[in-house]
Parts: sequence; C-alpha cells; structure tokens
Amino acid sequence: MSKTIEFYFDVGSPASYLAWTQLDALAQRTGARVELKPMLLGGVFMATGNSSPATVPAKGNYSRIDMQRYANRYGVTLNQNPFFPINTLHLMRGAMAYQGTADFERYLTTVFNAMWIDELDMGQPEVVGKVLAKGGFDPAEVMTKASDPAVKEQLKKATEEAVSRGVFGAPTFFVGDDMFFGQDRLEWVEAAASN
Repeated sequence: MSKTIEFYFDVGSPASYLAWTQLDALAQRTGARVELKPMLLGGVFMATGNSSPATVPAKGNYSRIDMQRYANRYGVTLNQNPFFPINTLHLMRGAMAYQGTADFERYLTTVFNAMWIDELDMGQPEVVGKVLAKGGFDPAEVMTKASDPAVKEQLKKATEEAVSRGVFGAPTFFVGDDMFFGQDRLEWVEAAASN
C-alpha cells in the first residue's frame, strides 16, 4: 500500500518553493501520494516563537546561499525576491480556497513562480491581480473566495493543526507520524515514503 506524504507549506517560503519543485518526481519514485497542506507561516511563527532566518542577518545570508546551491542541484530557478519577506495571508487564503479543486496546482504554480522566479512584490494587491489574470484566474473571483469567512477559518484551523503536530516552520513533511523539517530533508522523506 502506498504511503502519503503530507506537505505543509507557505508560498512565501523559498524553501517551500524548492521542495514543491521536487514533489512530483519524489512521488513518482516512491509511488506515494502527496497531500498539499497550506498553512500560514506567520501564524506558525507566532504560535511557536520561531522566526524567519532572514531576521538574523548572518543566518539569512547563509540561507540564501544554501538554497541557491539546492536550486542548482535540482536544476530549477530560484531568484532572491527583493521584497522578501512578504505577508502571504491573502495568498494562502487563496491557496486554501482552491485546495481540492482542479485549479489548485495552477494557483500554486502561478503564485510560486511570481514569487521565486519573477521576483514580484506579491504583497501588493495590484501586482497579485495582474499575476492571477496572467495565470488564467479572475482576480476578483480569487479575492471573493479568499475573503470567504469559511476559507479564513479553514486556513486558521489548518495552521493550528500544523502547530499541534509539532510544525514550527516551512516546509514540514509528515510520512505517517514521522516529521521532517526543511527542503533539505527530502531524501529522508523519500526513504520514509519508500519503506
């Protein structure tokens, strides 16, 4: 029986983006099913007392170098977004609104690429609107969905669920009860999903 890889992420996390670029191939190699689980990283940080590596200059500088090494290894583009860190509340509500629909992957591709390839300021509503329109979405419809109280509550509950499971940052993976933090733990995720 194939296993499930749960992937907790936030589009504002470059490490989440890097991991996301590798998930399809990892699933194909292991036969595992990937469950994409949006959460609000800012909410996780507030609940756990954690913070972005960017808040410590030396750690932030090293993190950027290290993630570029992984991008090179993976053969994917990762550009340093000059607007990082970006408040992703509305973007993650959008992700939650599309979770489980045929448009979910396209939404994630559109937003991740805007953040980490095109280096756009996705904290600005007018920029987000243009990005979504280019990705084939009706920006007004996305905003309506993201503003739905039920969607807001879903994201809040998903973030609380992540914290209750021990999540303190993004990306975080679960294979059964085993937790793996960071895109640099993909080989461990793969091993757990293969057993």
